[in-house]
Amino acid sequence: MKTIYLLVPLAPLVGAILAGFCGGLLGRTGAHLVTIAGVALSFILSVIIFQDVQAGHTFNGAVYTWMESGGLKLEIGFMIDQLTVLMMLVVTFVSLMVHIYTIGYMAHDEDNWPEGSKAGTHSYQRFFSYISLFTFSMLMLVMSNNFVQLFFGWEAVGLVSYLLIGFWSVRETAIYANLKAFLVNRVGDFGFLLGIGLVAAYAGSLDYVTVFGKAKELATMTEAVTGWPLITAICICLFIGAMGKSAQFPLHVWLPDSMEGPTPISALIHAATMVTAGIFMVSRMSPLFELSDTALSFVIVIGGITTLFMALIAIVQTDVKRVVAYSTLSQLGYMTMALGASAYSVAIFHLMTHAFFKAVLFLGAGSVIIAMHHEQDMRKMGGLKKYMPITYATMLIGAIANAGLPPFAGFFSKDSIIEAVHFSQVPFAGFAYVCALAAVFVGGLYSFRLIFFTFHGEERFRHAADNHGGHGHDAHHDAHDEHGHHGPVEPHESPKVVTVPLLLLAIPAIGSGWLIGTILYGNWFGDAIVVSDAHKGMATMAAQFHGIFGMMLHGMMTLPFWLALAGAATAWFLYIKRPDLPAVIKQKLAFPAMILEEKYGFDRFNDWFFAGGARGLGRGLWKGGDQVLIDGVMVNGSAGAVGWFAGLTALIQSGRIYQYAFFIIIGAVALLGYAWLTVFSRVL
Repeated sequence: MKTIYLLVPLAPLVGAILAGFCGGLLGRTGAHLVTIAGVALSFILSVIIFQDVQAGHTFNGAVYTWMESGGLKLEIGFMIDQLTVLMMLVVTFVSLMVHIYTIGYMAHDEDNWPEGSKAGTHSYQRFFSYISLFTFSMLMLVMSNNFVQLFFGWEAVGLVSYLLIGFWSVRETAIYANLKAFLVNRVGDFGFLLGIGLVAAYAGSLDYVTVFGKAKELATMTEAVTGWPLITAICICLFIGAMGKSAQFPLHVWLPDSMEGPTPISALIHAATMVTAGIFMVSRMSPLFELSDTALSFVIVIGGITTLFMALIAIVQTDVKRVVAYSTLSQLGYMTMALGASAYSVAIFHLMTHAFFKAVLFLGAGSVIIAMHHEQDMRKMGGLKKYMPITYATMLIGAIANAGLPPFAGFFSKDSIIEAVHFSQVPFAGFAYVCALAAVFVGGLYSFRLIFFTFHGEERFRHAADNHGGHGHDAHHDAHDEHGHHGPVEPHESPKVVTVPLLLLAIPAIGSGWLIGTILYGNWFGDAIVVSDAHKGMATMAAQFHGIFGMMLHGMMTLPFWLALAGAATAWFLYIKRPDLPAVIKQKLAFPAMILEEKYGFDRFNDWFFAGGARGLGRGLWKGGDQVLIDGVMVNGSAGAVGWFAGLTALIQSGRIYQYAFFIIIGAVALLGYAWLTVFSRVL
């Protein structure tokens, strides 16, 4: 089986290498065939491994030892258990659907590049290479059995996301977005690296099993410099890394701007890969987090804030992709709350269901963008239902699941999170519970606002050319659509290469939640997830679970269901029954609306602090380092010194015999004088 384990990440890597380095020879068709074949093979092998794990066969071992120093081994190895195989299935399936979808979405990518642009040469092949490399990086992360490989995959997904967000490099907004993502993630990664350093220093190992075996011993120690409880310091540092990757407040600001990348990568980053890495990592580290209620309290508070306040921003967005992006932030907040409530299995369960319905929403948004000639502003849409019935049906499924209404997948996972937080005894769980309930109403509102505003009502695209304006982007975004097209359009359903992945993803968006009994209450994760006896929330929920139909009946009598339904009804009233009211409400509530449109000022602060600081640092290095030190001192200074020395020697090497004779006489006198002084000093 070890060979099969190796093939799972290596198959996408081989596809990425072939498409990237041989793209000119392979052509477009060859590039997407080799990458899709690699990811398809990875998915098939993941299914085989899943069945093997179901039969009771797990694996934990090294594949390659990179270095050993002072007893600390740096290895490449795999841990194959129930948690790993679930992540492998989700990552490879969603990635496969995105790869197929990309054939249709990027079919006319040459329109995005200036004529004769070198960057646009073989851009189609390059994009497939990047998304396949992204899949490899994520698989290396989730399959790792040690912190070294975890960190490699962690940084690799960050690097490839930088390349993908800024893929359209001729656009300043894309370059700005990938710089922002890079800088903000470095803040989180600094904490993550500190946490790994503390583990290595005090546990003497970077192997998961060894470290987890010493967890109780670590819980008795204090950090030498600060005196803090060591286990709390380790867990908070690790979670800061998760805050960056999984876009938790206040390190969330990079994710909405990542919409500057092509839609397929928006789906891949936001649905099943990069942003879920932090959720997976904390779940894998459950033996450590369970020993620190302080760390769990920190986690649950951050999750609660992110869930509610990011959902509120979604209700004022007019860019169809950004509505889904802020929805992702809110859903990640739900997962984080579950982690803080010690309901790690529920967090992973919601990660799985969210991967499917969020991929549907993102790819559906991309289908709408294609149909609208790459218009993204919902104010220039409306009435698309009759033109795009497949896209409409799949996005409606995604929206219902996102709102958490039964019997779709999102209901089972989101309701379980709210219950877990309600039963949690971790400090500040009450605060998180209130945030979760409020976010349920807001989630229903923005989910159905997206559907009603885009697919129902007046066909506003008929007069879009007369009032073409901005897209509701930030101040630093240009008033353009994703591909630079403008004007009136005639909508049409997307080709099958786009709609088939949507239909395939819609199936688990409906039914994956029905696996709740097996995944949450059947001890499916086994020893892969550890929950302390002191945290009894999951045990209480298991005792009250009476099957999926019982859960649906019970759920329809609880507050979260009615709040979600109220949010959907409010969206219907505002955007179908009385479409004139949103403008009136915005005028009456101008100040709160301005706060939401400004995203609480975080973007402006980060523009000034991170981006401005980076620009200032770059300018300082250019002026002081490049111009003054390198050009002025090292280059021009050394050239000036050589010139001065050459001028001095030119005075000596004049070619005049009498001058040379004079120097010889002066030199002889100096030598004689030195000799007489030496003799005289010895006599005295």
